[in-house]
Amino acid sequence: MNKEEFITALKDINIDITNDQLKQLETYYEMLVEYNKVMNLTGITEHDEVYLKHYYDSLTIAKVIDLNSIDTLCDFGTGAGFPGLVIKILFPNIKITLIDSLNKRIKFLNDVIDKLGLKDIKCIHGRMEEYAGNNREIFDVVTCRAVAQTNILLEYASASLKVGGYFIPLKGKLDHENDYKNAAGKLKIEVVEVLEFNLPKEDSARTIIKFKKVEKTPKIYPRRNSEIDKKPL
Repeated sequence: MNKEEFITALKDINIDITNDQLKQLETYYEMLVEYNKVMNLTGITEHDEVYLKHYYDSLTIAKVIDLNSIDTLCDFGTGAGFPGLVIKILFPNIKITLIDSLNKRIKFLNDVIDKLGLKDIKCIHGRMEEYAGNNREIFDVVTCRAVAQTNILLEYASASLKVGGYFIPLKGKLDHENDYKNAAGKLKIEVVEVLEFNLPKEDSARTIIKFKKVEKTPKIYPRRNSEIDKKPL
């Protein structure tokens, strides 16, 4: 996906990008490639592939929520900043928190943030279940782009969501994932929408699930990581 195709694809999901934002994304790309030489940030480094599989893919969250209408967003397991840092560049009004368990990724993210001069964005070195347990009901939206099972992701995310807020994981093809409905019920979360589509150009399958938190998360959640892994909801 070259830049012209990227701009057109964003218009199709009601996102207009400025020249300054395009420059920021290009600087982000250059830093990603440079840092990737000394740390494992991504297996995707070819320019057009990054714009499709990282940048555009991150912004497909706009298919299910108006990002202009929210104030706070958390992206956990953010890795090299997908989707949270990309969302911040395109929607600078949102206060963003990025969480990752590897400190070297946090250093990379902070360097990009400093280089781009971004404000109201912070990086947390830690695990989401620990952070959420100590920071309850504070975000309008929690998201992630992860391969873990959705019922596990729900437990990680739910406590940090405000009542009325949304958990929106960005996933590939959902193969036989039905357990999340049971987990959602226990966590006082309901399924609002399941959107399936294919990325342009390569037609790889994507799924976005939109969950809404309807009541406060029971105090016993999230459990410790070892408990979650041993006995998922």
